[in-house]
Order: sequence, then structure tokens, then C-alpha cells
Amino acid sequence: MALFGSLSTVRSQLASSPGFELALAYVARCLTPGSIEAARIAAVPVGATERIELGDGVFALEQAYDTKPASEGRWEAHEKHIDVQVVVSGRELMRVIEANQLTLTEDLRGARDLMFYAAHDGGSTLRVLAGELAVFFPVDGHMPSLADGQTSLVRKTVVKVPVVARA
Repeated sequence: MALFGSLSTVRSQLASSPGFELALAYVARCLTPGSIEAARIAAVPVGATERIELGDGVFALEQAYDTKPASEGRWEAHEKHIDVQVVVSGRELMRVIEANQLTLTEDLRGARDLMFYAAHDGGSTLRVLAGELAVFFPVDGHMPSLADGQTSLVRKTVVKVPVVARA
């Protein structure tokens, strides 16, 4: 199930793997004021997403957007990647639920490793502040980018870590 908290908290709970080591080293740089990564995220135009290759199949989607009301959110999940969602500035709500409780409505696994689900009132809500992250595994249906009260600007990176097949 999903993990949530500061970088140090999440790092202590994740199993060590080359993909997570790459992801978390990048996250640390993103959260360091004055770093190249932090400056790059600060410069992403609102509404845009920039893909950054990190190596070994790990990549990041640096983005800036205005949060939206929950009524405009969509449940989603991924099969081949684990999401490490990091709020660099701003704050948002993220909802999470076990994906097996949701009804699939749009299957984009072939093109984008993305599945969308029908509206559902269940699950839990995380309030994610600047400097915090949430990790969503393939079993986690999640609905990010939600307004915490009023709509606000969020600058964020979502690191996609490939799922490692177990022998």
C-alpha cells in the first residue's frame, strides 16, 4: 500500500533497489533550494509537463499546475511503474484506495501505462505539503492534484520507477 511522508521517512520504508536509489537521489536534489533540479521545476510553465530521463528506465515528469476540485479528479493506477509523487512547492490533496475496489473505465496500459477508474467515494485522503512525497504502487488507485480548500499552484515531480519482476 502507499507510503507517505518526508524524504527521510519514505527512504527508511522503501526496499533498497537501484531504481529507488536513482529516484530518491533525484528527489533530494529537487528539494534542495538552489539546485539545478529545483530551478528547472520552478521554471516549468503552468500547465506543462517536462520529462527527464534518470537512467535504468526511471524517469521524472516535472510539472506545474493549478489544483482542482475533487469533483474534477480521476482515479488512476499504473501496472508497470511505481509513482513517487513529490510536491516541491504548494500543497495538494491526494486520495488513495486499493485499485481492486475500483471499476476500470479507460485502459491505456499499452500506450501510457495508465488506467482510469469510475468515481468512487471510498479511500483515504493525504494532505501533501511542499517537501513531502507519496509513493503509489500498482495496487494503489490514486487521485492526485486535488485542491486543499481553494485552488492553488503546485510545482511537482512524479518519478516513475519500473516495477521489478520477482523470481
